[in-house]
Amino acid sequence: MSPALLWYGDDFTGATDTLGTAARAGLRALLFLRPPTDAQLAAAGPLDCVGLAGSARAMAPEAMRAELAPVVPLFRRLGARVLHYKLCSTFDSAPGIGSIGVALQTLRAALPPDTRTAIVGGQPDLGRHCLFGNLFARAGSAGEVHRIDRHPTMARHPVTPMAEADLRRHLALQGLEQLALLPWPALRATDLWDHWQRTADSAPDGVLFDVADNADLARIGPLLWREAARAPLLVAGASGVVQALAPAMGAVPVAASAPLAPARGPVFVLAGSLSPVTAEQVQAANSYEKLWLDAPALAGDAAYRGHSAQRIAALLQQGHHVLACTVALRQAGPQPLDARALARAGGALLAQVLAARPLARMGVAGGDTSSLAVQALPAWGLSYAGAVAPGVSLCRVHSDDATLHGSEIALKGGQMGAPDLFERLVHGSP
Repeated sequence: MSPALLWYGDDFTGATDTLGTAARAGLRALLFLRPPTDAQLAAAGPLDCVGLAGSARAMAPEAMRAELAPVVPLFRRLGARVLHYKLCSTFDSAPGIGSIGVALQTLRAALPPDTRTAIVGGQPDLGRHCLFGNLFARAGSAGEVHRIDRHPTMARHPVTPMAEADLRRHLALQGLEQLALLPWPALRATDLWDHWQRTADSAPDGVLFDVADNADLARIGPLLWREAARAPLLVAGASGVVQALAPAMGAVPVAASAPLAPARGPVFVLAGSLSPVTAEQVQAANSYEKLWLDAPALAGDAAYRGHSAQRIAALLQQGHHVLACTVALRQAGPQPLDARALARAGGALLAQVLAARPLARMGVAGGDTSSLAVQALPAWGLSYAGAVAPGVSLCRVHSDDATLHGSEIALKGGQMGAPDLFERLVHGSP
């Protein structure tokens, strides 16, 4: 049986959120860390959807095109019907870095000419809502909802600040100038399919769907699945895309999962996020020994990185939970350092720690840090193990390395999770 859907995650944290969304919706899913071999597909067993984790969100246009080149060949090889470009639910991107426009143009150019493009504008479960084309997002796990260009964090993002709330204008700057809107009143119309047909015919760059609440996702899903039966479909959006499609694909949601179990041994968390949400979580992580790493030294000095890894491994060996931070809480604003180089160094640090002290459970905070940290490990896939918090999945590692295979890892974006998130990795959830 061919999987019906392939999703590419533009960073690893978002890719694992989609993995969790698919699993809870009743879809058999596995997230691969690179295009899978035949042996890895066979080991995965029957799948309804396949994920491919990437890091396009942190790339310039030329690097994005190279990164996305294997995606459509894999889509064809799998025989899937829906290609989902999974992006951050806050749509933070820019013409020169993580361009959604570059991504969709690159993918669409390799797909059949009758392929249509849909963009799902919201993920209500995470407090992301799109109304008349304008994006709104909650601040933190239970904070106030702000228009995205007035959001206390995303409007000041150190790499891709959101200065425009109208997603049509935001994406036009990235090359999607012929984008149409299907506003939320139209979602309630009896002729929704005809409305979609007319709108899609007039919009070469795609159709943006408003999403006010989960009822809108329930209306959008059957429409997208019907379109996918006509021709391959390219869809951009957060994990709400899979949430919308799963019922239309015939999936039956799984029963409520058991609470997250306590860790079986010491936990290591690497925090590389600048966000206030992560800072609050670090402050609340009272079960951990906290290490404040020198970011420039970590990125540029292999000896310092090796010494830090040994120090962390020794603490873990003694039974301590360890939280290593590459950003001190007292620092305000972005550091004068290449963020990608620092994230890459964090990945090398994680690999060195695990080589010295294998672990049953670990966590990584920060989108770029998560992507590059997991890429540094000798792993080829992730499956869903449980929910840590909305938007944060605990995943089981698939690897040919016996010391790593079966271990658990949680990857979280800067905006995700309650203050006790790191404590949950140690003690489990209520």
